[in-house]
Amino acid sequence: MFRRERIEYKTGAQVAKMRAAGLVVAAVHDAVREATRAGVTTAELDAVAAATIAEHGAVSSFLGYHGYPATICVSVNEEIVHGIPGDRVIRSGDVVSIDAGAIVAGWHGDAAFTMVVDPQDPADLALSEATENAMWAGLVALATKQHLGAVGDAVEDVVDASPVPFGIVQDYVGHGIGRAMHQPPEVLNYRTRENGARIKPGLCVAVEPMLTRGSAATRVLEDDWTVVTQDGSRAAHWEHTVAIGPEGIWVLTSPDGGEAALAARGVTIAPWTE
Repeated sequence: MFRRERIEYKTGAQVAKMRAAGLVVAAVHDAVREATRAGVTTAELDAVAAATIAEHGAVSSFLGYHGYPATICVSVNEEIVHGIPGDRVIRSGDVVSIDAGAIVAGWHGDAAFTMVVDPQDPADLALSEATENAMWAGLVALATKQHLGAVGDAVEDVVDASPVPFGIVQDYVGHGIGRAMHQPPEVLNYRTRENGARIKPGLCVAVEPMLTRGSAATRVLEDDWTVVTQDGSRAAHWEHTVAIGPEGIWVLTSPDGGEAALAARGVTIAPWTE
């Protein structure tokens, strides 16, 4: 839906503000990851996120967005994305995906991760690992290619190379981000014939592949938010907000800017603040 709309390219000063928002999101991830264990409700995890955002003087990107009623999204097992925190109790072996967004000085950061609660099923760990690897492959494509279509190519290459088949969710994709949480352009998680927008300095996007252990077909629950797999298979979701500067890529929602993960993949980050 974004492809014909104008892309908002950022300045270095604006990216620095987005970095501040991204670091709040990273702090939320750390706090919620630490709190996630068997016996905790998803509402309790939401409260941890709300407290962390408030401690940093930020505002949730999600709360009130088109009526969304919580601070973060907590999606469990067959829930892919947009799970509303509530009285659901986290149980041993659950696959839990946390999606968080924060606003600082009017600028957004958005990121997600998946974890498996002990005891961990190796198949669930493989699902999360493949999704995370697909995300980083997409970020490498952003850093080294010329058009956004390369992100979908990279994600699909990771899935194709896996010894275990995974479904790639196509109904929900990445997006531009800045003064609004969702902006042009779309960032697809799958291969198409289209090149997509040109990757150039000032581009800020969220890359967020979602994979399943079964079919990629989705449906939305009666709450009008929670997206689940049609076949009940488990899902994983990983996401980072990134900026492309004059000298390269910077992962705004990673504490180290993506340095370690990208260096392991042959890419050097390039922080941009002016």
